[in-house]
Amino acid sequence: MPNVLVDSQISQNVSTAGAVAIPASTTPALFGSLGLNTAAAGPNLSVHFSATVTLSAVVAVLVPITITIVRVVSGVSFPIYTATETLPVGTLLLTTDAFTISGVDLLTTNPEFVVYQAFISIPEGLAVVPTRVGPESFQAVAFSD
Repeated sequence: MPNVLVDSQISQNVSTAGAVAIPASTTPALFGSLGLNTAAAGPNLSVHFSATVTLSAVVAVLVPITITIVRVVSGVSFPIYTATETLPVGTLLLTTDAFTISGVDLLTTNPEFVVYQAFISIPEGLAVVPTRVGPESFQAVAFSD
């Protein structure tokens, strides 16, 4: 199991609650981007990541929210993680939820520099569109042996 820290980065888009009011979109919106220097890594490279996005809505229906993490190497994007959570049903009350994910990317080769990006999106045709209100954060840590 990889256990030596190679590099770590954080992308803090918004650090406080209520700092923004961005409507969620069906087009994936970038909320975090970071690069890791993995040149000194051994053969067993893994990148552990987590992300948080906070949304608010007057909820009368279920609203699915999707976070997608992509790995970018030499300008080519590879989706490596997707999670969908549904905002709870409300009774026309303002609801605010923090959506947090975590995962691991087990790389089979060492690209020596790798970019990770975090996106948020909602499906088309929703009657209720939530608003991104912050905080929004994305972090990744590379380990090897």
